[in-house]
Amino acid sequence: MRAVIYRCAQRVAGVPAGRSERSPTGLKYCQRVFAIERELRQASPEERFQTRLQRSRPILEKFASWLRQQQSLVLPKSLVGTAVTYYLNQWTKLEAFLLDGRLDVDNNRSERVIKSFVIGRNNWLFANTPRGARANAIIYSIVETAKENNLNPFAYLQYLFEQLPNRDLTDPAALDAVLPWSPTLPPSPQCPLATENALAPDADSEAKSHYGPTRVP
Repeated sequence: MRAVIYRCAQRVAGVPAGRSERSPTGLKYCQRVFAIERELRQASPEERFQTRLQRSRPILEKFASWLRQQQSLVLPKSLVGTAVTYYLNQWTKLEAFLLDGRLDVDNNRSERVIKSFVIGRNNWLFANTPRGARANAIIYSIVETAKENNLNPFAYLQYLFEQLPNRDLTDPAALDAVLPWSPTLPPSPQCPLATENALAPDADSEAKSHYGPTRVP
């Protein structure tokens, strides 16, 4: 959320006095929102939702008003102008975290998750067909969703390979029963991520990540 204005603030730091005030002002709005998020790190989704409405939404409303004022005062192609335009064009997405306490304020978590995919891209350099790309996306989605639901990815994939050939894939109820958040999963896939090599025995250490248990349908 704050990355665009933060980079802008860094680059305009050498601009003469009176010319670089807007970027730090915008950054302060973002910092106030993130300060609240740090306080809510251990809060429940409902507590986070209510606190965001009470404390974060008023800050965002002031931020939006400030952005609209700046839009007529800065050059559209300038550093600050680019940041202002970006925020206003993406505003509904930027404030989406207010809708649900389970949502993160930024996409850092998602970027960490896809890091392993980026690191290993040379391994599938020649899987250059749409079907290959779709297959990669499906497998990574399954693995990361299993990890997010505190499952052992290897055990969960093994369970799917054993179960899916024997199930009616046109029956939504049959598929629901094997999804990562299903309460009917047997003990094996529900084994927590207790070891670093749950996904791949020789995985690069940079590609390993561990998230706490969440069960989001």
